[in-house]
This record gives sequence, structure tokens and C-alpha cells, in this order.
Amino acid sequence: MRHFTKRYRLIVLLGLVSLVALVLAGRRLNATKRGGQEPVEPFRIAGNLYYVGANDVSAFLITGPEGHIVLDGGYPSTAPMIMASIAKLGFNIKDVKVLLNSEPHPDHGGGLGVLRKASGAELWASEASAYSLASGGDDPDMILPLRALVRIGIVGYPAARVDHVFKDGDTIRLGPLALTAHVTGGHTRGCTSWSFQVRDGERVLNVVSACDLVPLAMTRYPEQGADLERSFRVLRSLPADIWVTCHARSWGRYRKFVARAAAKDPVEPFIDPAGYRAYIADAEAKHRRGFVH
Repeated sequence: MRHFTKRYRLIVLLGLVSLVALVLAGRRLNATKRGGQEPVEPFRIAGNLYYVGANDVSAFLITGPEGHIVLDGGYPSTAPMIMASIAKLGFNIKDVKVLLNSEPHPDHGGGLGVLRKASGAELWASEASAYSLASGGDDPDMILPLRALVRIGIVGYPAARVDHVFKDGDTIRLGPLALTAHVTGGHTRGCTSWSFQVRDGERVLNVVSACDLVPLAMTRYPEQGADLERSFRVLRSLPADIWVTCHARSWGRYRKFVARAAAKDPVEPFIDPAGYRAYIADAEAKHRRGFVH
């Protein structure tokens, strides 16, 4: 019996050591994970709107006289790319006063804590996204095995303190800057699209940053279908001269960036209302087929 007890204790101890090693290894992997992201040249889209993201994971800078706004933070390890891009454009990360988010997955919300620490900016999020960001990626709608891995630190990201929770339709203001939040759920429950205007010379352009509209197999909830139907209607109702999303390939970042160099009007390649409508129509068609990532 004594031999059995010692053996049992040894098994338990080895199990605990293995679990701790997995947690530490997972956190190390999360800290260095880049998801295939590489730095790209930052550029002005129009007026005071700039692209400061990686090759696919988007991030945007909206500048103003009373401070700047950054939308989305990439992975924890790609946040430094965002800061380097901001500096390359001639702006100071310390002048970023507001951080916004489209969705709290690691490739868009994981770097917000890094940006918040570097800038001292206040982080705003929808109610559902706020919980995920503040818990380092936990999501009650996530399938149980994956959620368990987040809870024990195998996956996820450093928790980011959320300073303000907004409601659907709220407008976040910073001096003359004004961005309106549209909770367009489906991809995640609190997925947020943003609408705002930029002045480019004599023209005022309507911008929409549309949240992802395709659900994930790992995140399911009862109202998901109804949320997507509402999201399609909301996004179609928004006027959009320029549109972007959290993944650069979806809105044609590289194609439009190349086209701007040869264009007489460098903003013209980004004025794409037809592409915006096609983005929504494609997501709706996928929804009708039951497609998930």
C-alpha cells in the first residue's frame, strides 16, 4: 500500500509538472506567434486614415489634433509592427488616445494590451468582446475543449484592461474624430463594425470597417444565424465610399496599394462601394450554404 501511495504521488507530481510545462510553453508560443504576418509599408488611405497593419492582419490609424485612434491590435507579437508603422508615418504612439477593436480573437485583439501599455490609450469594446479581451481570449461561445485550453493558458493572449464598454450605435469621440459602433454579430457575438467620415481635400468620404461575417466552427451560439441576418441588413444600410476589414486580403489592401502609385488620384483605388456590396453578398451566400471557417 505504501509503495502504491508513493507511486501515485509520483504520477500526480509528474502530471502537474507536465501541465505547468505545457502552460509555460503555450504562453511562450502565444508571445511569439505571428500567424504568418510580416511587416508591410504603411500608407495613407485617404485624409487622416492610414494603414498600419501587417501583410494580412489589418490595423488602422485615424489621426486628429487632440490625439489619434488605432483600430485593432493584431497578435501580441505583431503589435510592434503597428507601432513601427505609426512611427514611420511620422506619428507618436504616445499620441494614440483611443484603442478600438473589431473582434477579440488573438489575431485582432491579442496585441491590444501591448499597444495600451505603450501608448497609455483607453481601450473601448462591446460588452461581449470586453469580456474576451479582459480574460485573454476566453469566450463563453467557444467549443469546450478550446475554451479549456484558453482557461489553463495553453492558447489565448495577455489580458487587456477594457476602460469603456459601448453599446450598439454609440459614437466614440476624440476631438473632431467620431466613429460609430455597429455590433454586427455572427463571427463572434460582439463583433463590431465601424462607420466614420474622413475629409480628403474638398471631399468628405464615408468609411466602413466591416467586421468578419463568416462564422467559425469553434464558436457557436443559438442566436448566431439571426445575428448574421441582422448584420447583413445593418451593413447594407451604411453608406460606404471606402471599406476595409480586419483581414487585408478581403478588401484588397495590396492591389489597391499598388494601384495608388500609378493613379492620378491616389485615393481613387480605395473608393470601392461595389466591392463593399460584393463583400456582404458573398458572406450572405456562404451563410445560406451553411459555410463556416
